[in-house]
Amino acid sequence: MENRNLGKSQLSVPAVGLGTWRRLEAAAAGGRHRELIGAAIAAGIRLIDTSPMYGDAERLLGAALKGRRDQVVVADKIWTPSPQEGVAQLDRAVDWYGGRVDLMQIHNLVAWPAHLPMLEAARDRGLVGLIGATHYSPAAFGDLADLMRTGRIDTVQV
Repeated sequence: MENRNLGKSQLSVPAVGLGTWRRLEAAAAGGRHRELIGAAIAAGIRLIDTSPMYGDAERLLGAALKGRRDQVVVADKIWTPSPQEGVAQLDRAVDWYGGRVDLMQIHNLVAWPAHLPMLEAARDRGLVGLIGATHYSPAAFGDLADLMRTGRIDTVQV
């Protein structure tokens, strides 16, 4: 599988990753979320994307990665207007993924001025590897570009 550097980092990941929205909860309903993650890893998937927006996917991913956490790059997100809940979301993710989130993104730019300094401090403490931002709407691409120009984020997910 083709590899690419993730954002401006030297972290090389396959060009194809696995998103967890709806997938992990559906697999877990049949008791197969660990099997799904195992099959993805066996197929060469090393980048797995999740978010608090995706229901129970983060917790399920953490459970499915037991014993194989070092085989994947976890891309998670902060998704809340509340700075306090942003800290709580980061704390939960760090716990679920064995003490570190490889890429923590500000989902859909929600409250990014509040979350970015918190993520930078977490990166300085070794809890976060890379920092990114996401958005899906062309109406927000100007704001996303402005944030990119600050040089404070490593990746962008559209």
